[in-house]
Amino acid sequence: MIRKLLPPLALVGALALVPVTTSSLAAADVDTYKELETFMGVFERVRANYVDKVDDHVLVKGAIDGMLAALDPHSSYMEGTDFESMKTTTDGNYGGLGLSVTMEDGTVKVITPTEDTPAFRAGLKAGDYITHINGELLYGLELDEAVDKMRGPPGSPIKLTIVRPGRDKPFDVSMVRERIELKPVKWEVKDGIGYLNINGFSAQTGAATEAALTAIDKATGGKPIGYVVDLRSNPGGLLDQAVEVSDAFLDRGEIVSERGRAKDDIDRFYAKPGDLAHGLPVVVLVDAGTASAAEIVAGALQDQHRAIVIGERSFGKGSVQTVMPLTNSTALRLTTARYYTPSGRSVQAGGIDPDISVPQLSDADYKDRKVLRESDLRRHLLSQAKVDDKLLEQDDKVDPRFNVTAAELEKRGVKDFQLDYALNMLKRLQPSVAGGTGGKAASR
Repeated sequence: MIRKLLPPLALVGALALVPVTTSSLAAADVDTYKELETFMGVFERVRANYVDKVDDHVLVKGAIDGMLAALDPHSSYMEGTDFESMKTTTDGNYGGLGLSVTMEDGTVKVITPTEDTPAFRAGLKAGDYITHINGELLYGLELDEAVDKMRGPPGSPIKLTIVRPGRDKPFDVSMVRERIELKPVKWEVKDGIGYLNINGFSAQTGAATEAALTAIDKATGGKPIGYVVDLRSNPGGLLDQAVEVSDAFLDRGEIVSERGRAKDDIDRFYAKPGDLAHGLPVVVLVDAGTASAAEIVAGALQDQHRAIVIGERSFGKGSVQTVMPLTNSTALRLTTARYYTPSGRSVQAGGIDPDISVPQLSDADYKDRKVLRESDLRRHLLSQAKVDDKLLEQDDKVDPRFNVTAAELEKRGVKDFQLDYALNMLKRLQPSVAGGTGGKAASR
């Protein structure tokens, strides 16, 4: 979750406001100077005695990278192309394959492919390991270096070697790089139900969601049965866009809160009057690739009893990163807060549990698929608040609807079991479909 961009001097100003006593400052300075003396001692010895001459910039950057890597997986130092890449990705326009990846034991691991991108169409899945690019071994590279190799001019070919848990041998996937111009929201009407597929939270997502709801209203003559909000494989993005999307379905109440290091460092975000979905039923789809800003939306609508959340437990990234520019070409991306749902749940490492667990049976590999979540990342930030949540549908018996195979579903024409489940649920909630006398269906 990217919180906001700060001007270069904002960090200095913030530090100047921290009240300290002379004695506490002196004690802290002594310990800090001792640690810095150790660091400078190592730095000078490496410069003087390493077998090859080493550039000072390489040593300093390595030290900064190591310092931030000791904190959590989402804090990092960016310079040059890394900084520009972050900004263009947040804007929703960049060149590459459309993959969210992380580093695990020196190997690039797929968190999720973004829909309608080369990686998605090539069939890459969460949990896949990318071991080679065009035959070149990636092991031991920094994550930014591996990402740079995956990006390139639109139209240029690339071959990835994939290791997928459950398969005996690695396999190659060939793709062509594209200009990734994400349409953050796609919509259509399915059997009288408004379907919104939200792929990410770039700067246009909130406005695109509002436009989609207006278009669905018009397409159905102002009488949609309800809405399905698809947040599966959504890696997140900007906090303010998550607030805007949630607000589109809410008339009042808290959406999310941010809590920093100090007890009184809390920011709360609330919905404004005006539910663009007119109080109609809403089903939210989530899976292990639903992360960050997408989890804010799912958690807000779930806690406010505005939507039923179905699918699989989400990724669990409940931390906020603030991007602090240091110079014109460098920036610090630092974890500065955790976010909490309206009921006080910290999503960090735990994720959003669906109200109804629905496996993706149309994926033939779903039983063997090894998903990656925040809790699997090394040095992941721990949650600081938990509440006991019970599923609306909790039964140890296997639901007979979940015994069907992917092949059987394909024969029935069901390509997306979770979406099909959501649509059928909304149809059952509609009074006229269920044999009632018609009229507006009540929201949960």
